[in-house]
Order: sequence, then C-alpha cells, then structure tokens
Amino acid sequence: MKKSLVIILLVQILFSGCKNDNRSSNDYILWYDRPASEWIEALPVGNGRLGGMLFGDPSFGRLQVNEESLWGGVNVPNNNPGALANLPGIRELILDGKIPEAYELSEKYLAGIPGTTWSYQTVGDIFFRFADTTGVTGYRRELDLKTGIAGVSFDRNGKKIEYEVYVPAGDNLMVISMRSQEVGGLDMDIMLTRPQDAVITVSENRIDMEGQIIDPDDPDKGPGGEHMKFFASLIVMSCDGELKAGEKSLNYTGGSEMTLFFDARTDYNIDLLNFDRTIDPRKDCVEGISKASWKPLTKIRKDHISEHSSMFNRVQLDLGGDPALEELPTDERLRKFQAGGDDPGLIATYFQYGRYLLMGSSRHPAQLPANLQGIWNKEISAPWNSDYHTNINLQMNYWPAEVCNLTETSRPLVRFMEELTVPGSITARETYGARGWTLHHTTDVFGKTAVLDGVYWGMFPLGGAWMTLPLWEHYEFTNDTAYLREQAYPVMKGAAEFIVTFLVPDRQGRLVTVPSYSPENSYIDPVSGKEFKLTYAPSMDNQIIREVLLNCRKAATILGIDREWSDSLQTILDRVPADRVASNGTISEWIEEYEEAEPGHRHMSHLFALHPGTQITPETPELYAAARRTLERRLENGGGHTGWSRAWIINFYARLLDGDEAYKHLRLLLEKSTLPNLFDNHPPFQIDGNFGGTAGIAEMLLQSHNGVVHLLPALPAAWPDGKVTGLKARGNFETGMEWHGGVAEIITVKSLSGGQLNLSYNGKLHSMVTEKGVTYKFDSNLQWIK
Repeated sequence: MKKSLVIILLVQILFSGCKNDNRSSNDYILWYDRPASEWIEALPVGNGRLGGMLFGDPSFGRLQVNEESLWGGVNVPNNNPGALANLPGIRELILDGKIPEAYELSEKYLAGIPGTTWSYQTVGDIFFRFADTTGVTGYRRELDLKTGIAGVSFDRNGKKIEYEVYVPAGDNLMVISMRSQEVGGLDMDIMLTRPQDAVITVSENRIDMEGQIIDPDDPDKGPGGEHMKFFASLIVMSCDGELKAGEKSLNYTGGSEMTLFFDARTDYNIDLLNFDRTIDPRKDCVEGISKASWKPLTKIRKDHISEHSSMFNRVQLDLGGDPALEELPTDERLRKFQAGGDDPGLIATYFQYGRYLLMGSSRHPAQLPANLQGIWNKEISAPWNSDYHTNINLQMNYWPAEVCNLTETSRPLVRFMEELTVPGSITARETYGARGWTLHHTTDVFGKTAVLDGVYWGMFPLGGAWMTLPLWEHYEFTNDTAYLREQAYPVMKGAAEFIVTFLVPDRQGRLVTVPSYSPENSYIDPVSGKEFKLTYAPSMDNQIIREVLLNCRKAATILGIDREWSDSLQTILDRVPADRVASNGTISEWIEEYEEAEPGHRHMSHLFALHPGTQITPETPELYAAARRTLERRLENGGGHTGWSRAWIINFYARLLDGDEAYKHLRLLLEKSTLPNLFDNHPPFQIDGNFGGTAGIAEMLLQSHNGVVHLLPALPAAWPDGKVTGLKARGNFETGMEWHGGVAEIITVKSLSGGQLNLSYNGKLHSMVTEKGVTYKFDSNLQWIK
C-alpha cells in the first residue's frame, strides 16, 4: 500500500489516533511503567463481543484477542437415558440413608452423557515486531476506565512513539491507532497468529485468519469433528509509509501514522444454541469492517468515548486518600496496599474496574453473558473451560449489574436464560419427569442442562432456579413491567414449575429436593463414614425455593395474572423444611446435622438466604446471629481462600451491617487474590471475584432489599469521608450520598419511576410517595430539603 492509496483516509485521521482529549488527569486509570511480561499483567479492552489484552512491549508488542462465541464442541443431547427409570430407586436409597448405594446408581444413571464441556477458545494474537529494538525511556502503559481506551507510549532515540487500542460498541470492531514522532519509528512486521485450526493469509494491506475448530472424539466431552467456523481480519486501513505483504506478515516502513481495524466472527447462532451453516463469518467480518471504514476515525473515536463514558460515568465514587498515590504505577500501589498501606483511591479504582469489566464482557453487541473469564482468555483449553458455572459464579458476575447502574449488561444474560429454558425443559422431563425447566451446576454456549462433571460435582438441580434471581432483580431495579411480563416471568414461572413437580415428600411429610447437594461441600456419611456430597433437601435448596416461589408470587400480583397458581405456591412453601440452627450455633447446611468434611470450604451455600437471598435479616434475629457464627466458623477453618469466595464474604458482612469486617475482607481480596492488572485470582484468574468485590463495595454503601432503601448500611471506619453518586436502588431510584466524619450530610434520591420510597439512615426511616423524574434532597436526619 503506497501513500497515494490512503491520502483520503489520512486527511480524516491525521494526528487523531492517540490524542488525549476527554481524558481525566488520573481518576480511574490503571497505569504501569513497564510492559506486561505475562498475560495477568496485560490490560483488557472489550465491547461485550470482542476482547483484547494489551501487553505493550516496545520491541515485540502483543495484543491477544477474543470473540465471545468461539467455543469447541457441538450441540448434542446429554441427558442420561437411564435417569427417569432409576430416579425412584435412587430417591428411596437417599431417603433411607443408603448414600453409597445411591451414589453408585446416580453416577451411572443421572450423570450426563457426554458429561463435560469443551472450552471457550482464544482467537489468537496480533504481534507488532518493531525494526528498532534499542532501549526506550519514558515508558507508560495505561487503561483509562472512563474512556475505555488502552494505550502505550515511550521515547526511542529521543522521539515519542504511542499507540492505543479500543473496541467501540457502536462500530463493533477493534481499533489500533499508532503514531511516531519520527518517520520510520513505526517500522515493523505485523502478524496475526493462532496455535491451531486456522489458515493465515497475507495480502496487500490485510491479514486474514480462516478456521474451523476440529474437535477430537472424546467420550466425556462429545463427538469429534469439524465444528465451529470462524474468520478474523486485521486490516491496515491507513498509513503514510510503505506496506508490503510477506508470507506470514505485513511489513511497514517509512511512515509515522498507521491505523488498523480488527474483527472476528463465528457461525454461532444463539437462537439455535449451536453453530449455523447459514451464517458466513467471512462475510460478516468483511461487511463489519467495510461499514466502519466509511466513517472518519475521529468520529469513531469520539463516538466510542461518548457511548462508553455515558454508561461508565453514571456512578462516581470518591473515598478520599492521598492524591500522591495516583502518581505511582498501579502494580506498585497494589504492592504497597498488600504490605499494609492505606489507599482508598485504589479501592475506588478497583470498584470502577469491576464496572468497566462488566461493560467490556456483557453488553450490546454481545449475545452471550460474561463467562468465568468475562471474554478474556488466552487458551485453547481454559481453566474450567472458561464456562458458565451456575452454582455461584455466573450469578456473581451479575451482582453489580443493577446496583452499579449498568442495567444494560444484564440483557445478554436474560436472553441466554430464555434460550436455556428449551433444553432445560427437556432435561426436566427426561431426567426427573418434571414440568418447567432445569439447569445444574454448569452449562456452555450449546445449552447443556443435564448433570455435568459427574454427580459428585454436578448434582445441583436448582442451578436454573437460582439463575432467575438476576432476571427478577432487573425488574426490581427498573420497574419495567413489559420486560417482567414478556421475558422474566415466563423463565421464573418455568423454574417454579420445575420446583413444584421435582419436590417429593420425605419420611416426615416435608417436601424435599432429592437428589441434590450443597455446592460444593461434603459431609461425612454417619453410616459408611465416607465423604459424600449427594443428599436431599440441603439448606441452600430450601432457601432458593423460598426466594424463587415468593418472587413468582410477587410477579404474578404485579402482573395481575395466575392468581390461583400463585396461591398454590404458598401451600408448597408451607411444607418446605425451614432453616435450622445447629448445635454449634451455625446455620445447618444439610437436612441432618452431619459432620463437615471441610469446615473451611470455599462455598458457603447455606448462607444464600443472607446474600444474595433476602430471607435472613435483622428481622430474623436467631438466624441472623447464626449466619454470623456460620461465617466466623468458616473463616476460623480457613475459608475465603479463593478470590470469589472472599468477595462473597464482603457481601455477607455488608448484609450483617458490619462495615469494618466487610472492609477487612475487601482488603484481603486485594492483598491475597488480586493480580497486577487487578484481575481476580481464584487462582488462576476468574472474573467473578472482580464482580463480587465491586458488588460488595456497593452493598456496603447501599442496600435496598425487602422494601427499604438503606443508606451507608455498612460504612467502615476506614472511609470517614467520601462521596458516591449514581448507585441504583430497587424501585428504580438513583441515589447519591456525601459523608464527612462518617455522617451522611447530603443525600439525594432521584425517582425514575415514581412511587413509594422508604428511606432508612442511621436508625431513622422516612417514607413518602415520589413523583417520576424528581430528585429529592435530604439531610442527615432524613429531613426533606425542599
């Protein structure tokens, strides 16, 4: 490509690629004074569908890239054909306490066939091999959370080189803009690579990757074969030097400006929960880039910043702190914090980083929800397949969605759950002879809903019921009755129908779930003395049942439908086992008071009713006290050792209105389970801990379950002064608080729907009927300042 070929585009983009307009000075910026030496130091960008991880090496730059739907595997039925015939016998054995015999039959006749999933996969890597590899000075690599732009800048031979990467949601591709102060500073070879299943071709100004995932035959994962197709293009859209195509790379010389577009597509169709040969990923990729190419780069960048910041800036958080710490690289700030330093500004950035990651992994143009790694994954075979775990992890991903004023991010999840009800209804019928739909502890983009990973890990038939909570909360926070009627309620009702028809009477006449387990803890079977998970009516199941059926009753009342059916749910609720306090003062995890195999287990499933459920509150004092003791006992025995588990503990203590303990565990989350780029560390990386941590901070500042908006319910002594704006409360209220000396002096509530507001602060309650669109201001005594 010669200069004459790009003169028109150059007029549009000259000196626009790396401008710092619209950027704040320091707020909410992650920055580093060296390139990433490994993936967990790279900086993430994304628009929900496309993702990238920027390393920023000044000699051999790397940008690892993802597309949300690129998975190994194929949609195949995986319900065990022997389930229904053997279910009655398995139930009898469990209810009779013959767990070893029940477990043997369950593994044979309930475990899914195939019983595991293939993995979410990387698209590959973009490399920039600079011709000049001499040393650099003034190096800076940064991610501006407010703009969604990651950038690298450095001086080489006294001349500045800088480039930036961003992924506009509107234009739905990745933009890479590079500029050198000196002609020739960008001399480089450009490559696009993938470790397998792809053919790379290089032409005049582009590198194309065309591939198809070839899965080997694997009885555990499913049939092999030529499965998902994909196509990716990296195109130099403009440059002022000379571009030559080599066998494996593009060679760029003699210029100082270059802009590249990248896109990747697959033939995945969420409506089929499968790949679809009527979809041409090459055509979609080419058309997407072509459409964006007619738009001036200055406008692409401006529109991206405007669209991104309009979402991101809805919430602002200031916890004070030393402004001088902003001048330190983020990894150095983190190390100081981990050594015991105080840095409220880092916590505020961590909070906003969680919001940023949810925006980057679950929003339009995404069609899939955020997985175990959001959308960022460098592997062909990722840890836990980077799948959708539905016994805490996928749920935790969406804890910040509503309260943190990112309600749009829940839409891919809602759509995915709607689609899963189809295979889920088949699993309910073929496995349990039940109505409605079900989902166990794991699924993938192909909609597997049977028991996965064996009965030991996967016997969780209420995973789908739990997944209805974020759908209900989306209504609670928006008051969108059309959404409730058309989308959420059908999914919720289907989960309730499954519960009602899955329950059976036990020997005492109680309605119980059987078979099931308490994710993912084990008990010691008193008969055999062996460790098992398989059981009936664990406390979490009973708590989920109460939450889901009560939500369905509320929804039916709001919509004015299904009154008789709704009333019948109360009869079911009356027969579900109640939560019990064990002899050691904790919430009993199982239907019997078994010995725990692992008292410090990472899962704390029997505290579901405290959080994210809403049944254990100060208004249930015996259970409330027992919940605290349960948490203390888990921690005394080593609990909270994974990132997401620690994040859950923050939320628990916030619900216990203990701000100092919540803060203690927030510190521990950053000290023990946070990577240099602020990713959560399970280990290895899992994104749920980021989302759970962000949600926990919000929960410390605002709670709104059970009909009351609680302001600063768990404010720690470590945050005596601060300000937060934009957090959402149920009832569609947008709140703001400014506090000094631990006292909220200015409180604002904007009513986005109108209706009843019950506002609580520091032991005071103010109730009023609000008008839609009106912002109300209150003092520390909740006196309305008119």
